[in-house]
This record gives sequence, structure tokens and C-alpha cells, in this order.
Amino acid sequence: MQITEKDLLEKLKINFGYDSFRLEQKSIIENILAKKDTLVIMPTGGGKSICFQLPSLFFEGITLVISPLIALMKDQVDSLKANGIPSTYYNSSQSSEEQQQVFDAIANKSIKLLYVAPESLPLLQNVLNQNYISCVAIDEAHCISSWGHDFRPSYKQLAFLKKTLPETPIVALTATADKATQEDILEQLAILNATRFVSSFNRENIALEVRPANDRVKQIIKFINERSGDSGIIYCLSRKATEQLASKLKQNGIDAKAYHAGLNFEERAKTQEDFIKDDTQIICATIAFGMGIDKSNVRWVIHYNMPKNIEGYYQEIGRAGRDGLPSQALLFHSYADVIQLRQFIANTGNREVQEAKLDRMKQFSEATVCRRKILLSYFGELIEENCGNCDVCKNPPKFFEGTVIAQKALSAIYRLQQKEAMGTVIDVIRGAKNAAVYDKNYQTLKTYGVGSDTSWQHWQHYIIQLINQGYCQIAFHLNNVLQLTDFSKKVLFEGEKVQLTTPVEVKKELKTILKEKNSKKSTSDTLFERLRKLRYRIAQEEDIAAYLVFSDATLKALENERPQTDNEFLAISGVGQRKLEVYGGEFMEEIKTFINEKKQGRKDTTLETFQLYKEGFTIDEIADKRNLKAQTIFSHLSKLYIEGKDVSLDEFIEADTLKLIANAKKVLKNEIALKPYFEFLGEKVPYEQIRVGLTILQKKR
Repeated sequence: MQITEKDLLEKLKINFGYDSFRLEQKSIIENILAKKDTLVIMPTGGGKSICFQLPSLFFEGITLVISPLIALMKDQVDSLKANGIPSTYYNSSQSSEEQQQVFDAIANKSIKLLYVAPESLPLLQNVLNQNYISCVAIDEAHCISSWGHDFRPSYKQLAFLKKTLPETPIVALTATADKATQEDILEQLAILNATRFVSSFNRENIALEVRPANDRVKQIIKFINERSGDSGIIYCLSRKATEQLASKLKQNGIDAKAYHAGLNFEERAKTQEDFIKDDTQIICATIAFGMGIDKSNVRWVIHYNMPKNIEGYYQEIGRAGRDGLPSQALLFHSYADVIQLRQFIANTGNREVQEAKLDRMKQFSEATVCRRKILLSYFGELIEENCGNCDVCKNPPKFFEGTVIAQKALSAIYRLQQKEAMGTVIDVIRGAKNAAVYDKNYQTLKTYGVGSDTSWQHWQHYIIQLINQGYCQIAFHLNNVLQLTDFSKKVLFEGEKVQLTTPVEVKKELKTILKEKNSKKSTSDTLFERLRKLRYRIAQEEDIAAYLVFSDATLKALENERPQTDNEFLAISGVGQRKLEVYGGEFMEEIKTFINEKKQGRKDTTLETFQLYKEGFTIDEIADKRNLKAQTIFSHLSKLYIEGKDVSLDEFIEADTLKLIANAKKVLKNEIALKPYFEFLGEKVPYEQIRVGLTILQKKR
């Protein structure tokens, strides 16, 4: 069968809700459908998953997806099911009965995608043949390469797949792989002739910012308070730092949780699930967190500590703004982090490569030119224009004649006989009266106190620039002492001039803060907020992540377009046929209610339903008259019933069904989500009936 572009676009809209392809998605999909091996390098949020998920709908057999993270397989499968695509996962956390159900689904070809961790592949030996498997997708493919920043030994065994399935296309996908890693991926997977698709690495919607690490916690608290209600991730170098930071944020009324490898599996899974479902807004994590998370409404990422390389930094900031809406990446930079990272890599096998990569990261952090240019050039992508969306572009550094400052700093290093680290050098320049200075009689030096009129942070800023310009250096092998270089003489004795930049102060005028506080009150009753609350309620009832109902970008489009008919709703980007059928009614009702309230003042729309119910109309008749879905009318009647209005919900449910729900309620310990009841009752009782039953039981209690 010849698959046309029209066929592809039809499936794209029905199952994913999009009207057109992004980046190179169409070419990649056509390549896979032609059964050719494929390497996809595409930025996080660029739409990698669609590249193998959409072709799976055309293949006769199953697309096997190899993913490194068991904890996220359920989330990925939930996402597919929400789009009407039958899929499942197979891993060690399942019971033997659940695993047998997976084998039955494979044998019956009743699923299109099967997610599996590389460790579980040997257990699928019986189905790893071309009768069942039509395509193999290897997600996070950089994990196979020891050149990659996230090497996983379990990925090394995947070379056998090409031998076992010679006619089956293999698709390797990753967001970050430099040229060496790309070559290694193809070699390790034995797909040397794979077609390569390398998309632009430029995520224009993410604003880049670097700040000095002074009072980090205060800065972070202020940053979060200015973005109330937004989801974010804060990356820290150590487990201890994640715990301490989460604790400080909680003390300041901010909902945050720590995530690191020291927690047990259940704790990690629960924290991750709470974040995905918007039950927790902020995660303080080590780099173990985030890979494979498709949560599209992460609005910001903060690096509490500097990452060890640009690949890691790029991948981590890419977890923000996957829906394409404006997002922020804030990095705190300090020399203490550089020193700690150098200690981490001192005893590693490929130390020289790691040190070179750390140096590039350091150069990015200390840049006085467009940061995005530096970031993209690392991946071999050059842009002519400055990005306009990084702190350097928005607030270019101001240079001044800093020769006297340079001479004071270099003289202090010389007088201290090049035996002290930066902290003590600054203390001497500023005339500090502490033990580190007095115990060694440094107060007697000529340079003691010559810079007392300048703050500690400013001196740190200036000395870092002198290091970057080569006028002095850190001797990492000698407890990080500062030493002079050959260039130092030019400044001290030969009259060479030095240009320095003024530190950029991070501050907001009081008026702006007050204005933001006032605007928060008014934004709480926007249509977007109303739709977000509705999405959260539906997600809780279905026990899925909120962004799987609709992304923030789709909610914004609904807010702007305000669709009120099925066709108008379907025209919104991110709305497919299934989502229209399942969620369209409730969202259009919320939109209509909002519009009416703005016209007439706040009005309870459920009262219209109540009036028609009292007049004796059936559920379907009320739905038809009000141009709503039956499930919306049921939710109105449930609300009215709880409020004590004269509504008899018992007429909509059999006594036996109510008993089944009451029994399930005891077993499930008063669970509020509807999906666990639906599954517990063997998927035989519809969601509307469960909602009605639980409402009756709630009222009786």
C-alpha cells in the first residue's frame, strides 16, 4: 500500500491533534516507513516520539521501543492511550499475570507499541522476530556510547538486534550527541548505513541566563515567587544539596520535593509521579531526574550548581518549554563548583576529554557575547545574528578601564607568594580582620586593604575575568592557589591596559514587584486558569498526568480562540478526534460559562441544567438542549446533589452497581481518582456511573 502525505497528516491530526509536521519529522517518518535504519538527533521538545509513534500506526506488527527508564514507561503508555493508540510496556515491576497479558497482546497484535528496558529484552526472546516486530526504536540512544554524557552499560547489548531482525528498521533517537557520539551510536548498533537527520539545536523559546552564585537560595525563592503556580526543576550536584534546598523552599511556603538516587524506588517513583501530575510543582534533583519525562508544561529549569559539560546542560534545560511556550533557564555559576567538578573528574578514565568539556562549560558561563551562539556552536550549528533571548543580549556587559583594579589583584597574589586561593586573596585586598589573615600576618603586607572600598562579590567578579584573560591562573593541583602568568608582567611592569566588565546586578524595582503581586490576583480568574483547573480535575479522576489531557500550549490556544462547536474545537492544535470526543464537551462548557459570566456577571450554569431536570427532561435531552455532552450534565447533577438540591441520582444507577462501587471504595481506601475504580471493576462500569456512585456514597457518609 502506498502511504501518501495525506494519509500521514490525517493520522497526525486524529491521533496527535497537529495539523502539520515540525522540523524534519515528515522526512524521518517516510524514511522509517521505507524500512530504512535511521539516526534522529532532535532537540528535547522537538517531537522525537512522533517520529516512531506515527509510523507504528501503519506497520502491521509492533514497534518495540527501548527506553532506559522503567519509572517513565507508564507515563509514556498513558500518553499514547490518551491519543487513542493501543500500547503497553513490559518490565520487571509487573506481576507474572501482567507479563502474560503483554505476551497475549503481542500474539493478538492488539497493540501498536511495546515499551521495554534493555535489561528485559532477554525475557522477550520468543517474540523478537519479524513475525511480531515491524520496527525497533531506541530512545535516549546516546546511552550506548562511552563518549556520551550518560553512558549506560545495559545499552551495550543492543547490537544483537540488527542480527536478530535484519529486515526490521532500527531507529536511534537522542537530543544530544556530538559527532563522535553519533559515529559511536551507529557502530555500536551495527547500523552504519543509517540515514542521519540532525535538526537544529536552537530552542528559541528558552531564555538563557547566568548569575553569580551569591545568596542562591534567596534568589531562587524570589524567582519562584515571581512565577507562582509554574512547574520547575532545580538541578544540584549532590544529594545533600537537593534535600537542604527542598527543605529551605518548604520553610518559605514553596511546594518542593527532593529527588536523588539515595531514595528508595517507591519514594523516587512517587515523587516523579507527583511532579508529572502537577501535585508537586517543584523538584530539587540530581541529574538522575528528568530523562524521558515528556511533561510539556515545565516552565523553568534552574542549575543550582554548574553542570560538568554542555551536553548535560543542554539536555537539562531542554526539559523546560517542550510545548513551545516561553520558558527560562537560569544557571548559577561559581568557582567553587568548577573546583568540585575538577575533583570529580580527576580520577576518571577519559580525564582530558572531561576537562576540555568542563572548560567549554566554564567559558559559556563566563561569556560576554551571545550565549546561544556559544551553545549552538558546540554542536556544530552556527547562527549569524545574536539571539536576543539571553541575558548577555538583553543586558550587554559594560566594559571600563580596569587596569588599576587588575594591578591591585595581581600585586596581592605576588605579595602572598602565589600560595593562597581566591578567598584569602580577596580578604587581604579588602583588609579583612579574620583568623586566615591575622594568623599569617598578612595584615602587614603592602596590598592589605588596598581595595576595601569594593565589595567581596565585585572583587571575585574581577579576578575571574583576570583568570579568563590569562593574567593569572588557578593551580588546581595545589589546593586551587592563584598564580601569576607571563601576561601578569605586562600589566604590573609594562603598562598594558586591562578592560573589565561591571557585574550585572539582579534586582527588581519595588514598583514592579508590587505590580506583579496585584496582577497575580487578577490572573487567577483568567480563562486559562479555569481551563487549567478543569484539566487538573479530569487528570485526577483519570489518574493521568495533567498535560496528557491537553498541553499548556493547547490551553492557551483554547483561551485565545474560544471554540464553541466540535469543528472549531477540532481546529485547535493539540486536539485530535479522540480528545474531542472524550474532553471536548467539558472544555467547551467551561469556555461558554466563562463568556456568559463576563457578559452577565458570575452565573451558576448548573442551575440551567437543574431547571430542565425539574421539568422532566432526560439526560440526553438536556445535553441536546444545552449543546453539551451527557457526561457534563452528569457532573452538573452530581454537583447539585452534593449541594443539597432536589436531585435523585439513584435513578441513574442500579443498586447492584452501587454495591460494587461501595465495595471497591473500601478496597481502594477512599481513592478519589476514577481510573482505579474503572480498572478494579474490570472496565465494565462506565466512568459516568462510577462518578454518580461515588457522589451518592459521599453524600451518605
